[in-house]
Amino acid sequence: MEAAQRRRLSIIASHLRPITSASEQPKISSSIVSPSLCDSSSDSDKHCNLVTDCVFCKIIRGEAPALKLYEDDACLCFLDTNPVSPGHCLIIPRCHFPSLVTTPPSVVAAMCSKVPYISKAVMKATNSDSFNLLVNNGVDAGQVIFHTHIHIIPRKARDCLWASESLQRHPLKQDQEALHLVNNIRQHLSFVDGFEDSKDHGTTLIGG
Repeated sequence: MEAAQRRRLSIIASHLRPITSASEQPKISSSIVSPSLCDSSSDSDKHCNLVTDCVFCKIIRGEAPALKLYEDDACLCFLDTNPVSPGHCLIIPRCHFPSLVTTPPSVVAAMCSKVPYISKAVMKATNSDSFNLLVNNGVDAGQVIFHTHIHIIPRKARDCLWASESLQRHPLKQDQEALHLVNNIRQHLSFVDGFEDSKDHGTTLIGG
């Protein structure tokens, strides 16, 4: 059986093996997330690098414990070890990318495509009807582990998780300063790899 087939079979089997009690967790914690075998399954996987001292890479290799919720060939999801609310979980790619801006669009798309599926399950399991989708990208944004990851954080009324939610917001002034900012961002977009040239689109101030 090829490596890719073995991995898919392992994924299916892991979804059929629930954690039945807290007493079982220490016994199976090291194998809750199976190794990705990402260096032997396909041509695209051969370019997948895992970093020795990255905790998320260790989870992918099966060397560190994690309470897994979901996994497939592109990504996996597990509970955050320092949650801000019950059910707080992370979606990570199976390959190591240090930040969202270094992650290929196809990988970002694969991660984001799982958000509706996973978030619905998390909200039902935690009796929540809302959630935050969060990416901390860079040190100044609060990123601590430099392996791309998306947070899904269940929310409930008046849980007051974010101090920023109490901050007063000010309407955007559609003036020359805003116009300059828009033009500046669009100019930088034209230099981003893979982005279609937007020079012909023009810049306008749109009324509310």
